[in-house]
Amino acid sequence: MKKQPRLSFWQIWNLSFGFLGVQFGFALQNANVSRILSTLGADPHTLPIFWMIAPAIGLIVQPVVGALSDRTWNRLGRRSPYIFGGAIAATIGMFLMPNASAFTDYIPAIWFGAMMLAVMDGSFNVTFQPFRALVADMLPSEQINKGYSVQSLLINTGAVIGSALPFILTWVGIENEAPEGQVPDSVIWSFYLGGSILLLSVFWTVFKTKEYPPKEYAEYKGETEKELLEEEHKGFFAVLKDMPPVMWQLAVVQLFSWFALYLMWVFSTSAIAQHVWGTEISDVSSSDYNEAGNWVGILFASYSLAAAIFSAFMDKFATGLGRKKTYGGALLLGGLGFLSMYLIKDQYLLILSMVGIGIAWAAILAMPYAILSESLPAGQMGTYMGIFNLTVVIPQLLSGVVGSFLIKQFGGQAIFMLVVAGVCMCIASFMVTFVKGGAVKKN
Repeated sequence: MKKQPRLSFWQIWNLSFGFLGVQFGFALQNANVSRILSTLGADPHTLPIFWMIAPAIGLIVQPVVGALSDRTWNRLGRRSPYIFGGAIAATIGMFLMPNASAFTDYIPAIWFGAMMLAVMDGSFNVTFQPFRALVADMLPSEQINKGYSVQSLLINTGAVIGSALPFILTWVGIENEAPEGQVPDSVIWSFYLGGSILLLSVFWTVFKTKEYPPKEYAEYKGETEKELLEEEHKGFFAVLKDMPPVMWQLAVVQLFSWFALYLMWVFSTSAIAQHVWGTEISDVSSSDYNEAGNWVGILFASYSLAAAIFSAFMDKFATGLGRKKTYGGALLLGGLGFLSMYLIKDQYLLILSMVGIGIAWAAILAMPYAILSESLPAGQMGTYMGIFNLTVVIPQLLSGVVGSFLIKQFGGQAIFMLVVAGVCMCIASFMVTFVKGGAVKKN
């Protein structure tokens, strides 16, 4: 087995730099899509259904892109063509979604908005999976913790800026209110900027990262090129049959943690508007609702900032304590953060809740992939990462169905959905104890 070279910090940085822009766009989507869809005519009871469009597309996209990227070797590389293509499609969706009202002569604004949500999230899924596999491809095992920690740092740096952007633009004087049925300029320009940054950052990764050719890659992973080729063309059901047990164990943790995150993304704006600003369920055009919407962006930026800071030290925690303890402890702090939101009615104190959620988010973005990567065959890295990412989208679909039922049982009071999220995150923390892997590994 030929020893795979260690990469410098800046090479690792370039490897994941595009994820900064992708997460910039993803954060804008998470913080503002419920607000946009509500403006276009959706009510809190139907929001989970609209949000289910995105993970439903991811259910198909993730494993397909994973398998295709395993078998793609061309001038751009193995993973880069999909990262590049997904970024272009996501940018188009971001430019068009907040302008849904301009297309009402051809299609109802709410349906156009839902279509663009599908385009955006589907495209984000196309880029997410190859980025995960790219780190595992390019780094030796002793740098895996660092690679995913740097990726988490970049993801959350992008999310901080993306989440806060409508608030910042409002502060500098861009209009934060609009006629009924139209999206405020602060949100529209945020999506324009977000799409542009997404595309530029992905260009940086694609053109600054040189992926290994098949023969060299196989040697670094302890295989021959022929063995690598056989792995790449293994049938889908054969791959499922040989799936490592740790993947199933992590899937249970993912089920509860992503169930919770989906509830946060869908219901935070309604929950904060009702619980802190005292708005009514249907009062989505008021200045209070729009102010609450901007503040949700700040809260999302806060949890992303906490995640970015924790990511800078996560490699040390994972090396010293082990990946499992780091992962489980972070999820527990996230659960407590969600539960504390029920007790807080001061908008500024909610930032403290977001610190715990941010630490959990950082671990969710890094630890399961670090634990999993060393159990996967080199020729099927993308396929397995794609399948594993189904553990991200399936919980969201389930959360959408259950969330639509629960919000009605809670009389439209969305704060209780965040309490449910807290309980689920605590369960996820407990389930980490059953994962076989993630031992301490010295760099």
